Amino acid sequence: MSVLWQNWARSVRAHPRRVLHPASTPEVVEAVRAARAEGLPVKAYGAGHSFTPIAATEGVLLRLDRMDAVLGVERGTPGGGAGPRAANGAARVRVQAGISLHALNPRLLALGLALPNLGDVDPQSVAGAVSTGTHGTGHRLHGISATVVGVQLVTADGDVVEIDEQHPWFGASRVTLGALGIVTEVTLQCVPAFLLHAREEPMALPEVLDRLPELVEENDHFEFYWFPHTEKALVKRNNRVPEGSERAPVGRVRHLVDDELLSNGLFEVANRVGRRVPSLVPRINHLSGSALSAREYVDHSHEVFVSPRRVRFRESEFAMPRAALPEVIASLQRWFGAGHETVSFPIEVRFTAADDVWMSTGHERDNCYVAVHQYHRLDPTTYFAAAQDVFTAHEGRPHWGKMHTLGADYLSGRYARFDDFVAIRDELDPHRVFSNPYLERVLG
Repeated sequence: MSVLWQNWARSVRAHPRRVLHPASTPEVVEAVRAARAEGLPVKAYGAGHSFTPIAATEGVLLRLDRMDAVLGVERGTPGGGAGPRAANGAARVRVQAGISLHALNPRLLALGLALPNLGDVDPQSVAGAVSTGTHGTGHRLHGISATVVGVQLVTADGDVVEIDEQHPWFGASRVTLGALGIVTEVTLQCVPAFLLHAREEPMALPEVLDRLPELVEENDHFEFYWFPHTEKALVKRNNRVPEGSERAPVGRVRHLVDDELLSNGLFEVANRVGRRVPSLVPRINHLSGSALSAREYVDHSHEVFVSPRRVRFRESEFAMPRAALPEVIASLQRWFGAGHETVSFPIEVRFTAADDVWMSTGHERDNCYVAVHQYHRLDPTTYFAAAQDVFTAHEGRPHWGKMHTLGADYLSGRYARFDDFVAIRDELDPHRVFSNPYLERVLG
C-alpha cells in the first residue's frame, strides 16, 4: 500500500511504497539492501524543499529527519573561504546528513563556528543542500557544497564509502543529485563565527544596474530583488564587521512589522488579490517595492543571511556569466512589457565565485543567479518557460533543486565534468537503484 508524499511547494507528488525514518548509517544500509532485494528504487529527502522531483520515488523513500546529530569537531583546520581570518579558529565539523541548516546554524554558533555563506532560507537538510548545490551570494564566495571536505555514502550494494579530498570520487560527491547513493554523513569546513552588518534599502533598478560592478565587488555579500512591472528594487549589502564589534539586531517591533507583517502576512494577501484580479498586480508591486524602508543592523551571520519565507511559491533559478545580467534583465523587462502575464513575486539576483565542484552551477565560472518565482496557487509554466528561454540563451545552468525542463543533451554541454560524473554514477549504481524520471532526464 503506497502513501502520498509531496514537497514543500506542492509542485511534486509521489506515492512511495513505504517511507522509512532511519536514525543511523547502519539503518540506511539495511533499508537500501532490503529495497534492492525487492527490486524497488530508493530515494532520500530531508525537508522536501526542492521544487523539482529530484527526491520523488514510487519505491522506498528515506526521510532523514532522525539523522540530525553533530558527530565531531576537528579544530585548527585551514581554509573555509572567509578570508585571512579563516585559518585562525577554523574547524571541520562532521554531521549526520539529515540535520537541517535551521538546526545546524545555532549549534555551530555555540561552538564558535559558522558556515562562510548561506542561502536565504534554512529548512533544507545538509544532504539536500549539498546534493542540489544550494548557494548564497558573495562575489568571492561559493555555495555550501564548496565547504564539503568529506562525505559518507551508502552505495547501491549497501556498502559504506568514506570519500575525502584525496578520493577519486571527491569531485562528484559534493553535488551528487542523489544519483550516486544515500549521503549519510558530511564533513564541513567551517570558519570562526562572525557578525554581519546588514544594509537593506530600496533603489531604482536603473541605478542598481548602473552601479552593479561597485555594488557586487565592494560588498562581501550583495543581492537585489526586482519587482516585475516596475523599476523598483530592494538591495541588500552584508559585510563582515571588525573583531570585537557588538551585535545590534533588528528590534522586535521592526522585525514583526517588516519580516512578518509586510514580507509574509500582507504579501500573502497581495498574492491572493493578484490571483483574482491580475490587472492589479503592477500597482501591488509598485506598493510592495515602496513598503519596506531602509534599515541597518548587525547580527550573527546566519541571522542576517536567512529570512522567513512563509508564503508558498514555486521557483526556477539559473546561473549565468555575470556579464550577461543586463541583457537578461532587459529581456525579462521586454517579456513583461509585452503583456504576457502579470507576476507578483519579485525576481532575486545573486552572485558567486567560480568553484571546482563538478556538478555545481558555479563550476569554473563566476556567476550571477536569477531566480523567478510564482505564487503556488498559479500555474508557472508559461512564465518559467519564457524565463528559461532567456537564461539558456546566455549559457544558463539550472539550479538542480529548482524547476526547469532541460535534459542531458543541453546540460552535458554546460558542465566540463558531466561525462566524468555520469561515469562514476554508472560505476556506483549500474542498476539505477537511486534513479527516478528526473535523474533519467537530466543525466541521460
